[in-house]
Amino acid sequence: MFNSVSKYALLGVFSIFYASQARSQQKVLSLKEAEQIALANYGTIKAKASQLNASKAFLKETHTEALPDLNISLQQAYGTVNGSNGPLLGYHGLAVASSGPVLPNQNSNAAFGSLYVSNVNWDFFAFGKAKERVKVQSSIVSLDETDLAQEQFQHEVRVASTYLNLLIAQQLSKAQQDNLNRATDLQRVVVARVKNGLNPGVDSALANAEVSNAKIALTNSQQAVQDQSSQLAQYLGIPPQDFILDSAFVTKTPPKPDAQPLVNFDDHPELRYFRNRIGVSDEQAKYLSTFSYPTFSLFGVYQGRGSGFKADYGTNTTDYSTGFGAGADPTRFNYLIGAAVIWNVTNPFRVRYQVQSQKFISDQYRNEYDVVGQQLRDQQLLAETRINNALKNYKEAPVEVKAATDAYNQKFALYRNGLSNIVDFTQALYVLNRAEVDRDIASNNVWQAVLYKAAATGDFGVFMNNF
Repeated sequence: MFNSVSKYALLGVFSIFYASQARSQQKVLSLKEAEQIALANYGTIKAKASQLNASKAFLKETHTEALPDLNISLQQAYGTVNGSNGPLLGYHGLAVASSGPVLPNQNSNAAFGSLYVSNVNWDFFAFGKAKERVKVQSSIVSLDETDLAQEQFQHEVRVASTYLNLLIAQQLSKAQQDNLNRATDLQRVVVARVKNGLNPGVDSALANAEVSNAKIALTNSQQAVQDQSSQLAQYLGIPPQDFILDSAFVTKTPPKPDAQPLVNFDDHPELRYFRNRIGVSDEQAKYLSTFSYPTFSLFGVYQGRGSGFKADYGTNTTDYSTGFGAGADPTRFNYLIGAAVIWNVTNPFRVRYQVQSQKFISDQYRNEYDVVGQQLRDQQLLAETRINNALKNYKEAPVEVKAATDAYNQKFALYRNGLSNIVDFTQALYVLNRAEVDRDIASNNVWQAVLYKAAATGDFGVFMNNF
């Protein structure tokens, strides 16, 4: 029995040892590494990159639309050539082109025939329609580039904010664990004094309530850690896991919290995206206006035709050959060249309103651009205020912690010696816990304020260059 117990005890000791070793060897995830992982893995960024590649490919296609159409057709068929006098409408092009002499009676003479056609059609002048379409697609490529850039920028901000939130959640969880430990110490002292008749029994009830409250606060803080950890894993594009983060964000403040951005206000990624939306709409309005004008075309056709029916088939219906070679070999050739102009004279009436509608869309985008610009300017002013207030709180937090710690130690000594009541001591316990929470939040809030400034100015380096 003793050997069995000893074996399990040794297994437990080794399990604890290896668990602590594994945790100590787990790599700290720096914020820079987190940003790199997020930019490489996040699905939305991948989707926008694919959208950009699609736009670039379509731009190459629009450059080729100015080339002439060159069609080549090779056709060989077997059938009869009975003809008839009279008008004929081919419904949607579904008509058989059987050409031959008009005979008094139907017959079933059939032979092979062939048709070889090459056709060139070139819209050589359309008042800049092809060039405007290229410009539209080029502006769409620029829009997708800025869309990808602003998504990457916003995701960097999201990852940094979640990183800081998880770190402070971990610190607060540690603070709640310390608070639980102090409440447990209080409980042991109170129980001992109540048993010895030195304190009333109600003190133990209050101590038990304080321990339960500390346990609830610890559980809530641990849940906050899990929530933020899951959110960070989602932004990184990796499975949820326990993260060990850089504690510098809660132990020191940014060395350059007042750093000025190197990015001009107009070059903010979000503003560039909204400005390019206006550019796309303006180019589309120009492209639509070209449909009011005619299109000038050059065309050319060269045709070779073969038939198993001989030249005198109209007078001698037996003079034909059913052999494939007789119909496949072209014996008659024709060519045709010319120029044409095509203009739907009612198009200007329709296009006018299409262009007008597109210009209103451009006005809508300009209004949205102005709103975003005003919001970013307001956020920049607010960011400076946040940084100043966060620095003030950071400087004041150590004073609060020291005073709260002194009060706690004093009340604990007084209570243990029967010179103070438990209400006063639990109040000191609460004040110390609040002070530790304020201390942990104070440094993190400075980093959060600098991050807010980076997001408002469009320069992520304002935040990243501080460590």
